[in-house]
Amino acid sequence: MTRLSVNLNKIALLRNSRGSNFPDLIQVAKDCERFGAQGITVHPRPGERHCKFSDLQLLKENCTTEFNIEGFPDRHFLDEVIKVKPHQCTLVPDDPTQLTSDHGWNTIVQKDFLKEIIAELKSNNIRVSLFIDADTTLIEGAANIGADRIEYYTGPYAKNFHTNPETAIKEIKETCVFAQQLGLGINAGHDLNLENLKYLKDNLVQLDEVSIGHALICDAIYLGLENTIRLYLNKLA
Repeated sequence: MTRLSVNLNKIALLRNSRGSNFPDLIQVAKDCERFGAQGITVHPRPGERHCKFSDLQLLKENCTTEFNIEGFPDRHFLDEVIKVKPHQCTLVPDDPTQLTSDHGWNTIVQKDFLKEIIAELKSNNIRVSLFIDADTTLIEGAANIGADRIEYYTGPYAKNFHTNPETAIKEIKETCVFAQQLGLGINAGHDLNLENLKYLKDNLVQLDEVSIGHALICDAIYLGLENTIRLYLNKLA
């Protein structure tokens, strides 16, 4: 079964826009789980424009499924993650000023940097996933430095899906088999939505988890949060 982890950054962004606690991020997390989500994801960035580091402990205390924290592993981020001890930490190579994630790690060039960080997180019983592109060399590099999982950056897949789904999925599908042979778990995220999610799932039988935020929250504006989560779960069935 492929698990659905709902990224709540856009809920936090809406909350922060008025400087109050509305919508209540913790309550939305609880409701997402009540509606069927199998995980909660947040991505606190240095400027805290959406999820704040102060949200993390409360989210961990209230999540009854799986809690995943994404982010660039500077010292502050690592200290906060280790303090909270989520079930999973997804490392992304974001620049501090970056609007959104748009590429994966170079696990060859950044081998030494990542290896030390992964070891530190795993010593605190935190599963580590690396945001990555569909490249066998980089995926093998992820396995060699101790990652438990990879999370495919699915932006290119989503961009090319309507032109040619088979071509769009090709590299991910081929490298996914290779990653599984290396013992890596398989996650995926970025620009996944109700139109392209089922095709991804049907072609990646190894897929453990998808993390979806922006599209899901946009859909919820029209369809309602409970109905939207159920629609996404149906695509993963």
